[in-house]
Amino acid sequence: MCIARSLQEFATVLRNLEDERIRMIENASEVLITPLEKFRKEQIGAAKEAKKKYDKETEKYCGILEKHLNLSSKKKESQLQEADSQVDLVRQHFYEVSLEYVFKVQEVQERKMFEFVEPLLAFLQGLFTFYHHGYELAKDFSDFKTELTISIQNTRNRFEGTRSEVESLMKKMKENPLEHKTISPYTMEGYLYVQEKRHFGTSWVKHYCTYQRDSKQITMVPFDQKSGGKGGEDESVTLKSCTRRKTDSIEK
Repeated sequence: MCIARSLQEFATVLRNLEDERIRMIENASEVLITPLEKFRKEQIGAAKEAKKKYDKETEKYCGILEKHLNLSSKKKESQLQEADSQVDLVRQHFYEVSLEYVFKVQEVQERKMFEFVEPLLAFLQGLFTFYHHGYELAKDFSDFKTELTISIQNTRNRFEGTRSEVESLMKKMKENPLEHKTISPYTMEGYLYVQEKRHFGTSWVKHYCTYQRDSKQITMVPFDQKSGGKGGEDESVTLKSCTRRKTDSIEK
């Protein structure tokens, strides 16, 4: 199973799906938000203006009626006729404004049946297109998914088998460590600190050392603790004698 190939396939599917989602969201502004905003400004806005005009004319008409009712019957006939004419004129204008307001409200009620619903339908169509695109991607991905599922299961089975073998070997090595000891060309190997002279005294430097008893060769390589690796050139010497000192007697 190739992890890099799997991640590449996953990335391709997710990127393709994300691109389609972005297109759907960008398209939503054109097919949904813009038409609804236009409907709000042009139609509902016009209805609100008609309502303001209607309220203003209603107040004016009611005011002149009240004024007309308060006219004294002692007024001259000509004054009464003039007042009647004024009331008729205001009533006619109020009637026209009322009709315009009713017409606009009825128009908004009718328009919202298509100008409000149609953008929602277009948006849902885009949403369904996005879902269908995801379905097509899933269908195209199906073969690789099946192949990957089988590969994962095989890898899991191999892991379980290898794990059992390693556990068994580890148990045997614990029970009989000498039998399973790694064969090394060196008699001894490990880390030693070598005292080296510096400009301002001495310093203990860690070395990786190997020793071969037959040739009495001891090889030392400086070891950098920070980088976790060997640094510098090998230094080999022939060991003539070796004296073991107590740890407490060594100055460090």
